[in-house]
Amino acid sequence: MSESTASAGIPVEPEHFHPIAREENLVRVYVWEWPVRISHWVIFLSIAVLSFTGYYLYDPFIISRGGGAFLMGRMRLIHEAAAFCFIGAVLLRLYWFVKGNRWAHWRTFLPLEGWWRRGFGKQLKYYLFLSRDPESEVGHNPLAAATYVVVYTLMLVEIATGLALYNHILGSRVLGFFVDWILRVINIRYIRETHFLIMFVFFAFVIHHVYSAVLIGIEERSGLVGGIFSGYKFFPAAFVASDPTRRPHEEKIPAARAGRSHKLRTRRRE
Repeated sequence: MSESTASAGIPVEPEHFHPIAREENLVRVYVWEWPVRISHWVIFLSIAVLSFTGYYLYDPFIISRGGGAFLMGRMRLIHEAAAFCFIGAVLLRLYWFVKGNRWAHWRTFLPLEGWWRRGFGKQLKYYLFLSRDPESEVGHNPLAAATYVVVYTLMLVEIATGLALYNHILGSRVLGFFVDWILRVINIRYIRETHFLIMFVFFAFVIHHVYSAVLIGIEERSGLVGGIFSGYKFFPAAFVASDPTRRPHEEKIPAARAGRSHKLRTRRRE
């Protein structure tokens, strides 16, 4: 605020709410704990392997001269090994929905409070080009959280259909106790098609996920992309202290100061 403006008595919005990037001393916040980061990357890598091998099982696109059956068997083995890595990573993340910090906890992903529902609408307006600024949160914004609920539900469907198809060949009584009911309810042809088509939903999600992570990272300048490697993001202390996901027993600023200035786009909390 300039001295002339102040002396004229013209009301000016407080500087810490100004919607443009600026220099500000930040706190370094440990947002993504190691189970979140490990499950994230294992899920990503396993989906890449599962997609390649799964598409080959659906429609073999590699011609092997003199050993086609063995190549098919190798692809199936790799697919099954990657599938169990995928299942382990999803189970770890599901466990961390209960055990994790405030930004990984299941309550953050559901519309239980007013701030969540308001943030969902604001972020949706941003992606529809109806709003200039994104909805910034220390963890996931509400629209991203809702998307993850859908994605993890589809992951569970993919796991269930995959295990049903696997046990259709394996014939295990133990595994069959959990998944054979799927084969009794749904024709195996539809199970195969569902298992295959969900792969394309994951393709679309990955593309948008990378795009939105880079976009919001540029808008916020909070270290969003690097945070999935290190676990840390950078925010003003007041912004972290007003985080609506904080539970009563948790400290307002769970981090030491970053010790440097950093540019960040912030917004007014309602």
